[in-house]
Amino acid sequence: MALYVAIIVFRGERAMKHSQDVLTVDRPVVALQDEYPAGFVDTMHRHGHVQLLYASAGVMSVRTPERSFVVPPQRAVWLPVDTDHEVNCRGAVSLRTLYLRPDICPGHGECRVFDVSDFLRALILEVGRFPPEYDPGGREGRIVMLLLEEIARMPDAQLNIRMPNDPRLLRVCTAILENPSDIRDVDDWAAVAGMGRRTFTRSFRRETGSGLGTWRQQARLMEALSLIAIGKPITTVAFDVGYESASGFSAMFRRSFGTSPRNYCRTANL
Repeated sequence: MALYVAIIVFRGERAMKHSQDVLTVDRPVVALQDEYPAGFVDTMHRHGHVQLLYASAGVMSVRTPERSFVVPPQRAVWLPVDTDHEVNCRGAVSLRTLYLRPDICPGHGECRVFDVSDFLRALILEVGRFPPEYDPGGREGRIVMLLLEEIARMPDAQLNIRMPNDPRLLRVCTAILENPSDIRDVDDWAAVAGMGRRTFTRSFRRETGSGLGTWRQQARLMEALSLIAIGKPITTVAFDVGYESASGFSAMFRRSFGTSPRNYCRTANL
């Protein structure tokens, strides 16, 4: 079956106003590209399509009710049909979005962040240059087929944390994500949740799969990667995410990723 892609380009508010119009195009895959300023937030919303978010430049934070992701240019996030999600642009972002019609994605899968190879990046950008009408049996149609194959074979990237369903715990996790440098301890956060310490720790582990300390460390790592990717110095990042020294931050980073922050960013081209 030949696959078609319609490429529609909007800017700023016009893109938001017309995103639903874009999705009325009768094509298996619809691509949208736009430029967003630092600090732009697209609040919780959903689409009746499978969605792939990719920033060719800049860093996004993407949050769903179940997960929170950080998405630098070497990663993309896959969102199944009707997934509530919020997008926060940490710096200026060049966004490329693919909307895939549900019938070409059997099962749809789960939310995931995956690596974007140089080849896949080139395919995404090339699809973005296609005219709205083209021969599906020609070069463009074959590139679209290859694009979908490449997406399917990309490995997952561990750049997400699990969010709780309990609104009391969600209040705590949201506060930590908004300010990872917050040094309040378990008793303080239990009070914020309106729960006793033991109930809080049991409930937190049950709903997130980890203890508060481990969860907060992962949140700090995600924030750190985001800040590094937009060019902040390692020492500044360390203090911004709650560490008292750059050496302490680097030691934690090395334990988590097996390399120093500088080497990690050099390898990932951040």
